[in-house]
Amino acid sequence: MQESLESLGYTVLDIADSAEGAIVKANELRPNLILMDIRLRGEMDGIQAAEQIWQNLQIPAIYLTGHSDKSTVERATLTSPFGYILKPIKEQELYVAIQTALNRYDHEQFLSSILRGMGDGVIVVDLQLTIKYLNQVAEALTGWRWDEAKGRMLTDVFKLVDEQTQIPTQNPIITALQQETTIYLGSRILLVARDGTSIPVADSATPVRNNSGVITGAVLVFRDDTQRRLTEERNLATERAQQLEIQVAELERLNQLKEDFLATTSHEMRTPLSNIKMAISVLENILDRQGMLNSNALSPSESVARYLTILREQCEQELNLVDNLLHMRMIDADVYPLELTSIQFQTWLPHVAEYFEERAGARQQIFQVSIPPNLPPLVTDLASLTEIVSELLNNACKYTPPDEQITVNVRVIDTTKSLVNEDAESGVLDNLQSYFQITISNSGVIIPKKEQSRIFEPFYRIPQSDRWQHGGTGLGLALVKKLVEYLQGTIEVTSSQGWTTFTVQLPLTLSK
Repeated sequence: MQESLESLGYTVLDIADSAEGAIVKANELRPNLILMDIRLRGEMDGIQAAEQIWQNLQIPAIYLTGHSDKSTVERATLTSPFGYILKPIKEQELYVAIQTALNRYDHEQFLSSILRGMGDGVIVVDLQLTIKYLNQVAEALTGWRWDEAKGRMLTDVFKLVDEQTQIPTQNPIITALQQETTIYLGSRILLVARDGTSIPVADSATPVRNNSGVITGAVLVFRDDTQRRLTEERNLATERAQQLEIQVAELERLNQLKEDFLATTSHEMRTPLSNIKMAISVLENILDRQGMLNSNALSPSESVARYLTILREQCEQELNLVDNLLHMRMIDADVYPLELTSIQFQTWLPHVAEYFEERAGARQQIFQVSIPPNLPPLVTDLASLTEIVSELLNNACKYTPPDEQITVNVRVIDTTKSLVNEDAESGVLDNLQSYFQITISNSGVIIPKKEQSRIFEPFYRIPQSDRWQHGGTGLGLALVKKLVEYLQGTIEVTSSQGWTTFTVQLPLTLSK
């Protein structure tokens, strides 16, 4: 046999007469092909030796034997031999068998290298769902090595669960075999690896057919879907961000249109209202000089005075609404005019409170103002401060029941920050900041806790409240909050134990 092989141009590396010896020589010499007799010396036969060499070294074998009985052939076939030659052996048959085996081996190795080098995992099974092949990516994703997974059931190696419910889902290979067509895995499916970790996967399963078109198994191609999902989520986030930008731009455009509308409408409304108010004043003066407003008897003149009062009050209410709208728009646009003035609270506050004190007395309300005599001057915008205090006092007088109290308190709060010099033995006071705190409280009325955060919203009125009977637009407190913040201050409201308190804090000096 050796002489025949060498005459055909092959090199015989060695000859062994036992399965054990063949395995040892194969590990040492790593031949391209093994010619294996089935009957060998020792406990193992050639079929066992060829199977072990193929599993460990992937070296093909051709069986040379004089036995062609059915059982021997079936055993040999299970090992997928590259050839089967019956003795006596003819040289030409040997040459053809060797070349055919080597060509087949090269072709299979080429395909195997492609499968191993694929970026996707590949699993091949037979009709019984027994694993016949597993490439390197499939090994990495499933956690099973090829030599461990071979011969196992597919469901032992490739386990799928629903991402949301964690309930096992049917393997696409089973569906592909049942429907005899390609099946694609649905979205949001996780592969549970051997160590219990889960990764998102995308895959497809296709039946494998022989030359006659008969299905002999199926192949599953799958991949780690993590990166694609991350890219998809990033793209979705980018798309949402772009949509939000478009929405924000549209909202800004609509807001600008609203502001322009309010500005134009407010200016157009204010002029006729001012003229109406002036006309009412002139008419009152004329009627007063004619003595039509001072008659003690019940006459039409009494109705004239009442109607003039109604006209004046309604006109003033509408003017206040227009002015509030204009001021809020100017503050939002950061064009509200500020004129810094040094204000002495000891003289200014009593003058502002005088009107509201008379109003409270007429309503049987108790009105108290407490001002320390040594307050420093407050440098801020006089018109804005007057608007803030007047609106808060107006609300207090409007909503306080008879025999209840309205109190106004002013004090200065010093806030200090201590900076410790490492060379000094103690801290030093630095960055002294002083605030004016104006507190306006009234008893006999409570603002529900859930409503306290909303009373500064424009046009908001507390539902199921008797405040509706007092009229108003709900813009007063909204404007107060904007003015306080425009003056670099803060405003808070508390309401408990029968008292409602508005606390305004303003910096001692307004910084431009």
